Amino acid sequence: MSFRLELPPTLANRLASRGEDRPLIGLWACAGSPITAEIVASSGCDWVLLDAEHSPNTLDSVLAQLYAMSAYPATPVVRPPYGDTVLIKQYLDVGVQNLLIPMVDSAEQAAEIVRAVRYPDGAGGGVRGVGSSLARSARWNRIDGYLGRASDTISLTVQIESATAVENVDAIAATDGVDALFVGPADLAASMGLLGQQNHPEVVEAVLRSIAAGRAAGKPVGVNAFVKADAERYIAAGASFVAVGADVAILARQTEALVASFATTEAEARSSY
Repeated sequence: MSFRLELPPTLANRLASRGEDRPLIGLWACAGSPITAEIVASSGCDWVLLDAEHSPNTLDSVLAQLYAMSAYPATPVVRPPYGDTVLIKQYLDVGVQNLLIPMVDSAEQAAEIVRAVRYPDGAGGGVRGVGSSLARSARWNRIDGYLGRASDTISLTVQIESATAVENVDAIAATDGVDALFVGPADLAASMGLLGQQNHPEVVEAVLRSIAAGRAAGKPVGVNAFVKADAERYIAAGASFVAVGADVAILARQTEALVASFATTEAEARSSY
């Protein structure tokens, strides 16, 4: 068959090609809606996180959002609920190229996730089940030589979001097959006994330590930072990609502000009588 397809660049590809002074700016899509995902993806951002950990997303809804985003240059990154081998196989087979795996606490756990995203090589290098002729990942065998180069079409980011993970961050960052780290300050703060205190000095120091560890290992580090000052702090510290907002949070805050602006105007009008 002469007709062949190529897959878009991965998050790892985009991080490698970015300028050192230009972090990749991302947004979360949590609503589980292809329309919302398309609106977010067409905003001009560099990458979009489709979240299935804290959102009502399923394989079906993630697939629909991948279709909706495919017309735009923003790179879709998908976060499964957890790093289960079978679940990872399913996400990969529906065409997810960029995985963000939550709650990775050790190098051993990271290594198991690496095995989950790779095909067996006869030397214990991977455990991903082979179904490329049936799956969107290989575009139903229209990606030339997919089985032999599948690893090059997949980007794996693991999430540092506990005190234990920070203790082990050097080893996690050094794990072969992990392309990037991503720090989650909210869960990190909770694990440190500082629930809801993402800006506590100890939490900030843990984030900065993780960024430094990733950079020392030659791995890009991202961070979740919905407050602009936080994002700027971590970018200055060397973060390569930053999530700066989420669809549902933006909708919630902007609708509140819009309604409040009219309520204030009405109150001011009454007080002027």
